[in-house]
Amino acid sequence: MARASVSIVKVTDIYESLQESLKLSDGLAGLNINDRILIKPNIVSWDFDLPFPPYGVVTTSVVIKALVRILAEHGFRDLTIGEGALPMLNPQWDAVYEALGYMKLQERYGVKLVDFNQGEFIPTDYGDGFRLEIAKQALEADKIINVPVLKTHNQAKVSLGIKNLKGCLNKKSKQSCHGVGDEELSLTFPRIIEKLPVALTIIDGLYTLEKGPGPTGKAFRKDLLIASRDPFACDLVGAEILGYPAKEVAYLTNYAKRHGYSMELADYELRGESVADHQEFVTYDWEWSEEDTGPAGFEKRGITGLAIRKYDSSLCTGCSVQYNPMLILLSSAFKGKPFPNVEVVSGKQQIAATGFDNSVLFGKCACHLNKNNVNVKKAIPLWGCPPDLKKFVEVLAKEGIECDYNEYVRFRHYLFDRYKENEGFKLADWSVE
Repeated sequence: MARASVSIVKVTDIYESLQESLKLSDGLAGLNINDRILIKPNIVSWDFDLPFPPYGVVTTSVVIKALVRILAEHGFRDLTIGEGALPMLNPQWDAVYEALGYMKLQERYGVKLVDFNQGEFIPTDYGDGFRLEIAKQALEADKIINVPVLKTHNQAKVSLGIKNLKGCLNKKSKQSCHGVGDEELSLTFPRIIEKLPVALTIIDGLYTLEKGPGPTGKAFRKDLLIASRDPFACDLVGAEILGYPAKEVAYLTNYAKRHGYSMELADYELRGESVADHQEFVTYDWEWSEEDTGPAGFEKRGITGLAIRKYDSSLCTGCSVQYNPMLILLSSAFKGKPFPNVEVVSGKQQIAATGFDNSVLFGKCACHLNKNNVNVKKAIPLWGCPPDLKKFVEVLAKEGIECDYNEYVRFRHYLFDRYKENEGFKLADWSVE
């Protein structure tokens, strides 16, 4: 059996570098000129109301533009770009595509643009009682070109090609991937690809992100492209460059066992740059107190009377997007006095503990799980999937916990502004000229 090859290219000119990446990885060899090709970027979220830094979060438009141009020059005509982020995160999908410059690709090359959430989802049986509902457009494609971002993930350690396919699921199936036991995240999402015709993975490493997958993490310029016709090999190399051997990443270990892959880098053919020249450990998670009472920053500030249980892999994408904002809001309520003996639980498996006067149940899953919990003296349920932040402020205010929503707004401006003076951080990378 031939060794899977992976190309690693240092980016100079985007178009030329992608050409080189595809040449080294034989990336177009698995495609037929008449194929219906779906290009799947990573558009984890977008925001038109508050500043949103896409660095290391969203696939760059310059890479998508170069890919579409190359495919068109090779005679491919049936091209579609599709994504399916959570509906409440991207209510203006046409506007998102417009902001990313994809409408120009539609005009120039006839690329079709689809929002999976507006289309049909097909119930798909994976065996062993495991079922997911997958976007019809993804299942009907002849070939998929997967274009994720080179970033970390605070639940999965890294978020690369295999995880990017989670965007092909409907909301319910995305949530089911964040289960417990045999349905734990690292066991579920790696199976999505088994029913999808992924022919090529191109990891967009123009930027990389620590403490991802969202904009609360910190981005760095990396200028790499990693490509392979083998999705596992591509992810393995991406993880290694981020500083995580495959054996340390649960989903890669599970995928390798299920499909008979080696987890040793030496068993793959690397072309172009070496991993060692670009390998740098990128932190994937936030520091938490040893007592599991909240972020390390809360402890340093002397915040007491509040115990925030650390998120786990059962926290779905919707609630995880709101999780850091929730922390900012709670931090804004601290005025030097202890909180009124409050515990915050979230996800599908956190049980409110004894000894607290108030139990904040963050999100629908935590509310359902703790509905009849005898440990709870007073429940402060925050229903929603995910909870609304302004509602969060209103509900806690009734309990004497005065959060300042403006602090969250200022935080969003800070996240954006911290890149303004940084050389190499260009919003033009998310536009099409």
